[in-house]
Amino acid sequence: MNARPSSRILAAPALYEQVAERLRNRIFAHEIPQGGWIDEQALAVEYGISRTPLREALKVLAAEGLVVLKPRRGCYVTELSEQDIDEVFPVMAILEGRVAELAARRATTADFSRLAAIHEELGKHAAANNADRFFEANQRFHNALQEIAGNRYLAQLIDDARKLIKLTRRDSLRLEGRLKQSLQEHCEILEALRAKDSGRARQAMHDHLLSGRAALARLAKTG
Repeated sequence: MNARPSSRILAAPALYEQVAERLRNRIFAHEIPQGGWIDEQALAVEYGISRTPLREALKVLAAEGLVVLKPRRGCYVTELSEQDIDEVFPVMAILEGRVAELAARRATTADFSRLAAIHEELGKHAAANNADRFFEANQRFHNALQEIAGNRYLAQLIDDARKLIKLTRRDSLRLEGRLKQSLQEHCEILEALRAKDSGRARQAMHDHLLSGRAALARLAKTG
């Protein structure tokens, strides 16, 4: 007699979720630029799928704010205005500042070792002027802090807002001198965490996020 399958076994992601993840990554990598039209027919052919799961995937991305569905015109990657950016960065600064504050109170010796290792990676990528690798390590640093903070509601809010920021944030790292500046800001955050100074950690992270916004503004002027 065959055993009944366990109800705890996780099913593979639905096809539309896999498609949404692929498109999300392409948008974050700027393969499809802000304001760019998404060619549904071409993507369906490229992925070897019907239009139905593709459209379901686009609905997911629309709910996340990454794309805009326009009746009779199709789907376009969200184009953030300067006002949008000015509104989202201060919110992220407050949220991530709170994460740093909690992490400073809760971090263990093992947590510090993990963060220090990521910080070392950041230093190597900054020295090599590799913005893409720096960005990836930076994401791991922030994600690690969220895990240490241990507030899942706060983490969800940050993840939702971060999806929008990722439409632009990598660009700020390409500004002359921004990698080294960001590295120094991470160093200040890490020092505050090591000292278990929650207020200082919160302020350092808050300032770090707003510094990223300022870098985007400078980049826009030079571009």
